[in-house]
Amino acid sequence: MSTLEIVGGIVLLIVSALVIILCLSQEQKSQDSMSAALTGASTDSFYGKNEGRTKEAILNKITRALGILMFIIVLAVNIIPIVSK
Repeated sequence: MSTLEIVGGIVLLIVSALVIILCLSQEQKSQDSMSAALTGASTDSFYGKNEGRTKEAILNKITRALGILMFIIVLAVNIIPIVSK
C-alpha cells in the first residue's frame, strides 16, 4: 500500500464518521405535507423565506458536501493504485 492510499483511507474514515454524526444530529422531517395540502398552508411566512439560514438547513448543506467529498475520496482511493502501476 502506498502512502497516498493510507492517507486516503484515514481521510475517508474521518469523513464517513462526520457524515454519520451529522445525519444523526439532524431532526427528522415531519409528515406535515398532507396536512398542509388539506389546510392550504403556505411557506410564504418569515420562516419559509429564511429557511436556508436555519440550523437544519446548514446541517443539510454540510452533510451534502461531505457526502460528495466522500464519493470523490472513494473514487480517488480506488483509482490511485490502478494509475500508479
